[in-house]
Amino acid sequence: MSRVLIVGAGLTGSVCAYLLRLEAARSLQLVVWDKAKGAGGRMATTRSPSNPSVTVDLGFQFITASPDYAVKHQRFYDELLKHHICLPLNALVEGMIVKEGNHSYVTPCGVSAVVKHYLKQSGAEIFYEHHVTEINLRDAKWEVCRKSGSSEWFDVVVLTMPTPQILELQGDIGKLIKKSQKQQLEAVTYSSRYALGLFYESGTQIDVSWAAKYIPNNSCICYISIDNKKRNIESSVVGPSIVVHTGVQFGTQYLESDKKEVQKMILHQLEMLLPNLPHPASIKCHKWRYSQVTQAVTDCPGQMTLHSKPLLVCGGDGFTHSGFDGCIDSAITIVKALDTDL
Repeated sequence: MSRVLIVGAGLTGSVCAYLLRLEAARSLQLVVWDKAKGAGGRMATTRSPSNPSVTVDLGFQFITASPDYAVKHQRFYDELLKHHICLPLNALVEGMIVKEGNHSYVTPCGVSAVVKHYLKQSGAEIFYEHHVTEINLRDAKWEVCRKSGSSEWFDVVVLTMPTPQILELQGDIGKLIKKSQKQQLEAVTYSSRYALGLFYESGTQIDVSWAAKYIPNNSCICYISIDNKKRNIESSVVGPSIVVHTGVQFGTQYLESDKKEVQKMILHQLEMLLPNLPHPASIKCHKWRYSQVTQAVTDCPGQMTLHSKPLLVCGGDGFTHSGFDGCIDSAITIVKALDTDL
């Protein structure tokens, strides 16, 4: 039985595990490691420290399907709608540019529910707070080391983290990546931004007419969402929550700044935009060093095989494009690359 490690419990990693379970010709031992405390990656859902039922999505806000992708990935959309993990976006989003034929969806239980669904269906063993630091080739197997804890051995390794993190890995992997591959990986670029989550007590009223709003011509804030309202959840059921996204320029300018100082700047701008906003019960500030892909690997191949026997493959939206469908495309391509050896 082949032991397969998928590094990254985000959308690409979770769908890859799900598809491997469905399509592998023989039985596999699927293992998923993620350095975070929970699943999701940029599709993570953050909970209020005082009331876990109050949540915000600090990354993905909507899943939008173009007409072409609605057909190409119909089985994925149908399944998520069937299980009520996704629902059509019906709330008012001011300033949202809607292209003809596109359909947008929200996740009533938080966007991490999408990733958790695929991980559950995969039957994989999931381990969080497993930060991979080094990969070595030993007797036709991969020895994978992590920041804390003992190393483990695998027949196949799939890396789905951002490409700069792949290039930071120590051990034999650095020698195995070809010069041309390294150049391609180094050329991938990402935007950076901050996101702020504000959590409120049950019954708190947020008096705005919209569920979400894009803010033009603001040097700091580009987007605000009343997250429960966006997902069609009444604030009387759970406390309301707000998510604020900064613009890319602001995120880049203050990327290495003290997070507490950045939080103060964002809150100051938010107060100017919404002067009557109630005081939150708690606040979460998150820095997305690797947010959306601005330049993917040349020709968007979906995956890159770093070593063939044993297999070491990397993928993710850095090999396609950001968004739900980019991650799905990559996962499908990864599984095809593994198919002949599993």
